[in-house]
Amino acid sequence: MATVETIYLGGLRTEATHVQSGTKILTDAPTDNHGKGEAFSPTDLVATALGSCMMTIMGIAAQTHGIDIDGTKLHITKIMSASPRRIGEIVVEVHFPKPIADPKQREILERAAATCPVAQSLHPDCKQTVSYRYGE
Repeated sequence: MATVETIYLGGLRTEATHVQSGTKILTDAPTDNHGKGEAFSPTDLVATALGSCMMTIMGIAAQTHGIDIDGTKLHITKIMSASPRRIGEIVVEVHFPKPIADPKQREILERAAATCPVAQSLHPDCKQTVSYRYGE
C-alpha cells in the first residue's frame, strides 16, 4: 500500500494525502521558480522533514533519558544552489527554552538529531548546518 498519494491540481500546485491518516499537504512552486509561493514548496518540505525528523528523534532520546525538551523550537533555513538547481544547504537552529547544563544530556540530544533518518538520507552534497541554543 502506498504511503502518500499526490494529485497535480494545476497551476504548479499539488495535494499530497497521507494514506494512513488522511492528512493533506498542499505544495506550490516557489516564486523564484515560476510559482506563487502560496504553500510549502517541495524543497521546503525536504527542509521541514529534516527539522521534524531531528526533533522527533531528540524527543525519543529525551523521553528515554528523562530530559525535558517541551517547547523546543527550530528555525530552519533552506538555501538553494544553481546548476543544477537543488538544495545546497539546510541551516537548523535548535532553541531549547530551558537550560540543559549537563554536557552528557546535550551530547545525547545532539547525537540523536544528527542520526535522524532524514539527515542520514540526504546526499552529502546537501550541507546540513546545525546549531544549538540552550535556555535562550
